[in-house]
Amino acid sequence: MSETKRTIADLDTPALWVDLDILERNTAELARHFRAAGVQWRPHIKGIRVPAIAQKAIHAGAIGVTCATIREAESMVTSGINDILIANQLVGERKISRLTQLHQRADVKVIVDNADNVRELSEAASRQGMAIGVLIDVDTGMNRTGLPPGAAVVELAKAVDQCDGLRFLGLMSWEGHTLAIADAEERAQATTDAIKELLAMADACRAAGLEVAIVSGGGSGTYKTTPFITGMTEIQAGGAIFCDVIYQSWGVETTPCLFVRTIVSSRPAPDRIVIDAGFKTLPVWHEQPRGLNLDAVKRHNTSAEHGILTFERANATVKVGDLLDFVVGYTDSTIILHRKLYGIRQGVVEVVWDVL
Repeated sequence: MSETKRTIADLDTPALWVDLDILERNTAELARHFRAAGVQWRPHIKGIRVPAIAQKAIHAGAIGVTCATIREAESMVTSGINDILIANQLVGERKISRLTQLHQRADVKVIVDNADNVRELSEAASRQGMAIGVLIDVDTGMNRTGLPPGAAVVELAKAVDQCDGLRFLGLMSWEGHTLAIADAEERAQATTDAIKELLAMADACRAAGLEVAIVSGGGSGTYKTTPFITGMTEIQAGGAIFCDVIYQSWGVETTPCLFVRTIVSSRPAPDRIVIDAGFKTLPVWHEQPRGLNLDAVKRHNTSAEHGILTFERANATVKVGDLLDFVVGYTDSTIILHRKLYGIRQGVVEVVWDVL
């Protein structure tokens, strides 16, 4: 039987699969959303990890992709995507050498928050006779990387602008700290406040005589707010292409389309079932997965190869051998555990993709 003529029922478990019809609707919906907001879309692929899906986003209107690592960027360029932002610091001779090699094939931009790193990038790019685009990383509350808003942001931007081999392009931030706020209105206000700090730094750079072409930020958790703040030029939301349980808790309104198919392997108690997907394939670390047509689940625990689901009351419906599909709890921590992603359309395996 050929791979493309298999049905979802033929997949061995546990299997990671995506509903292609929903995936394509989500992608088109997001592209329309960002066009309506008047911003460019540069989806982050750290939780997508399939170049063909990134290509679908570009076909829908995305200008390129955001990557977390040089390895992701290399894979995207190899797949034919030539506009890349690496939203991370690349430090050290090895990574920077890979960056300069990749820049010979595509427009690959990076972020910085340190003068020594700027000099390191400048020296490597100058030796290769190239000009690498650079954005300053601004910490607007995430307390991870980036310079706090203030004079140091402008000074580093000036340093980039004056360095051989580099082109100052603008600023970037990620307002992800606001996602911890449960109330939607408070979260939106905190997001707006964080972005205003980023935009104030963009204005300060312009006042210093620098051209700010890019102001980048925003993720799936803030996609309802950040794109509509005047001054943002591009949004990095990518996870909403798949959606999942945690994104839904943040108010994402695309439809979940990424699932793990499992089989019930044991019924040790009336209120408990065991499936063949543990934390190696269906983790519960960030958020518990949600079983389709599976009600009254009190708790979902995992060991390496087992998922243990305890119901609120005795359940006589689910039987050993039943196939159960779960919306993943958090895409980023699930997709990396699988080697293959099965693209399903109306029950048929249409495509099988390698996961980076």
